[in-house]
Amino acid sequence: MKTYATSLKDQVKGSSWPSIIRPMRYANVPKVDARYWTAITFASICGCNLGDCLSFYAHWNHWIGLAPLTVIFAALVFGERHSARATQAWYWAVVIVLRAAATNLADLATHTFEWPYPRVILVLAVLQALVVWPVLPRLISAGTERMGRPATSGWYWLSLLTAGTLGTAIGDWTAEELHFGTGYGTLVLGAIFAVVLAMGNRSRWTTKAAYWLPIIAVRAAGTTAGDWLAFRDDPGLSNGLHLGLLLSTALTCALFVAALVVWKTSTPGKAAVTTNS
Repeated sequence: MKTYATSLKDQVKGSSWPSIIRPMRYANVPKVDARYWTAITFASICGCNLGDCLSFYAHWNHWIGLAPLTVIFAALVFGERHSARATQAWYWAVVIVLRAAATNLADLATHTFEWPYPRVILVLAVLQALVVWPVLPRLISAGTERMGRPATSGWYWLSLLTAGTLGTAIGDWTAEELHFGTGYGTLVLGAIFAVVLAMGNRSRWTTKAAYWLPIIAVRAAGTTAGDWLAFRDDPGLSNGLHLGLLLSTALTCALFVAALVVWKTSTPGKAAVTTNS
């Protein structure tokens, strides 16, 4: 209990804004490394397709679908806090839920409300900066076995949501208004992601810019990649495979899970998994 309380104190130290969501236990949070970015890439594509699935097939549309996703997010946070079993599945499940919600939020702004892409992107970029820079205390928690793991306070999850929404808007803007299409758009945005990811590797993604810029970039590339897999607006392979939302969602989710299962990581020490009893 003492160790867990100390870890929570370390995560929120330096923040003048309180967080109503308690950070996850370190044993449930993955280390930011090559495995992490591989899983984030698949999660970005899967979450994009999942968000579209909920809108089209569940008939939740872009607005109604946010309510059940909020409930699922709350249930996951509550379950992680009270579960005696340490597993990173809690973290990755929240990532997928927030990615799906971000897809619906971006589509709500740009498709339902028909706000111009540049305006939406500018507002989201400003919001992202406000959440990340002055509010979030520290991206990476300090310590021994805790080094290199995101400090998952409520502000972190909000930052992940805004980054996903911003990335979705950038992805759709690139494909639609810049006329790259989903195929070439994926190549362009994927290249940008690779560049910012390599730049962040110098600091092992321990600064806010080094971490959040690749997150936004991979969300943008994941949007065009997900649409490329699911749809085809015009003839030609560069315009999509036209697998359909259900198949593309199942495929990318399977790749996401397979990457986590096959590429296993070391388990943090027992001190990190001490529960708050």
